[in-house]
Amino acid sequence: MGNRGMEDLIPLVNKLQDAFSGIGQSCNLDLPQIAVVGGQSAGKSSVLENFVGRDFLPRGSGIVTRRPLVLQLISANAEWAEFLHCKGKKFTDFDEVRQEIEAETDRITGANKGISPVPINLRVYSPHVLNLTLIDLPGITKVPVGDQPVDIEQQIRDMIMQFICRESCLILAVTPANSDLANSDALKLAKDVDPQGQRTIGVITKLDLMDEGTDAREVLENKLLPLRRGYIGVVNRSQKDIDGKKDIKMAMAAERKFFLTHPAYRHMAEKMGTPCLQKVLNQQLTNHIRDTLPAFRSKLQTQLLSLDKEAEEYRGYRPDDPGRKTKQLLQMVQQFSVDFEKRIEGSGDQVDTVELSGGAKINRIFHERFPFELVKMECDDKEMRREISYAIKNIHGIRTGLFTPDMAFEAIVKKQIVKIKEPCIKCVDMVIQELINTVRQCTNKLDCFPRLREETERIVTSHIRDRESRAKDQVLLLIDVQLSYINTNHEDFIGFANAQQSSKQSSKQSNAASQVIRKGWLTINNISIIKGGAKEYWFVLTAESLSWFKDDEEKEKKYMLPLDNLKVRDVEKGFMSSKHAFAIFNTEQRNVYKDNRFLELACDTQDEVDSWRASLLRAGVYPERSSNVSNWVFLSCGGPHESQFHHSA
Repeated sequence: MGNRGMEDLIPLVNKLQDAFSGIGQSCNLDLPQIAVVGGQSAGKSSVLENFVGRDFLPRGSGIVTRRPLVLQLISANAEWAEFLHCKGKKFTDFDEVRQEIEAETDRITGANKGISPVPINLRVYSPHVLNLTLIDLPGITKVPVGDQPVDIEQQIRDMIMQFICRESCLILAVTPANSDLANSDALKLAKDVDPQGQRTIGVITKLDLMDEGTDAREVLENKLLPLRRGYIGVVNRSQKDIDGKKDIKMAMAAERKFFLTHPAYRHMAEKMGTPCLQKVLNQQLTNHIRDTLPAFRSKLQTQLLSLDKEAEEYRGYRPDDPGRKTKQLLQMVQQFSVDFEKRIEGSGDQVDTVELSGGAKINRIFHERFPFELVKMECDDKEMRREISYAIKNIHGIRTGLFTPDMAFEAIVKKQIVKIKEPCIKCVDMVIQELINTVRQCTNKLDCFPRLREETERIVTSHIRDRESRAKDQVLLLIDVQLSYINTNHEDFIGFANAQQSSKQSSKQSNAASQVIRKGWLTINNISIIKGGAKEYWFVLTAESLSWFKDDEEKEKKYMLPLDNLKVRDVEKGFMSSKHAFAIFNTEQRNVYKDNRFLELACDTQDEVDSWRASLLRAGVYPERSSNVSNWVFLSCGGPHESQFHHSA
């Protein structure tokens, strides 16, 4: 290749890979490597076997490669193979190599066609190979087979992405020529992480199986889907040749003859075939290692200094020193205290972008869940009038009164105030539960010390429970204080004196009716298939109406729903549905939207449901305690779905 130092680059990286695999980690260093990516039956295994000149990879139907295989090819005078997990054992029979790969795969994944990201390290010494390191990844599949999990496609994709998303990884995208290149799974994945094609090498297999009159000339000339590193065509053995134990040397001679004699490829025959591919990969990997070496060395030195600094703390360390243990214990307890405070105050270093937790969850409980629970106590007007009538009559006794007695007013008001106790206690319970959840999250860092974690959780949780009873007593005391005396002179009490002032304020409030309360994407699911089916719209909620637009630019309004006489009610979650739902309907039995009387709003989480209901509550759309419902219209947050709710009016 050039100088001896360049030839030693690949073996050097091989030693690093073995060292990191031996300790079970990569030390966060992205080693330069080549990942082989392709669909099932794309010919990946045949390409690798042609490199070695031996049959040594498992074959069969479905997913055969179920763990990444780190294949290190090393030029040597003799021919043998070694596994990292079988140190000191040399394999000269390559049938045994295949059996060992199958056994080691089953040891981790089992025999049910499952997959695992834990690699198998195989080193092959041979006079017929060039120094080269490749990672053979599982073939991309679409349909689970046997006992495979239903998300097998996503699992394989995630595993492949773990390797090819690294900038230090070259991608060997293997695609069969007898399939549409535009639909190549390998090239699609490569384009996702390498859109400019800077580190992708295309390999076109099965050129001899293309339909008569067709060829892949434009692809191999890098004209159709250009890659910076180009394409190389190969011809592997057919399944019949493999079953017939056709010698790989004869197969490579046939491959050479194919390119020299084919009219579409003979002008580029010197740039095609397995030997050329092996040379190109050797050169590309060596150059790639050379290019990434400065940054790699800098990162390695940085980590070495960091580890030296950490190791310095333990020089002269005595495990039996009680002072050391006490210091470490205090540091962990102090860290727990800091983490708990950060989660509540909202200044944590690691921000959760998936769901609300800690202080944010408690904030939602106070400002959304608690007000909603209070409004749910809304009583029936008819029932209230009946209670007032009975209270007045019972206080007057046999006499006929001219004025409403104060005792009747106090009896009714106190009965309503008592109802506040239940939502207040429920609010305390929800806050306590979130505090306990936060404690458990903060003790995750103490997993290495199970007893310390258990004791920390027990002590802090016991303290929270103790304060819970005191908090509830205090809340109930405040409610009892309100029950003990009804102050009708308070400025918030309307009465006759403040009625006129209240009417003036209401005119000012009407100016704020157009204020936007909430915006968000919702999907109307009840649109008939004839009219296009479920569609997603941008919704805007104000104090007067609920409007939806074509998109979030709010230029094309689709509908505006006035909020007059609307109410909200809960809806049971469907058995097959992953959504949480509630409904909007008109109390006067009028249609809410077109021919539909009801709107059912569904969200991915219960928190979203509570948030929307709280927003509607601010707009004056109150919950109803019970109602007969039918003719549902479905709205969902986050995409169309088929509601599993069934109701008979």
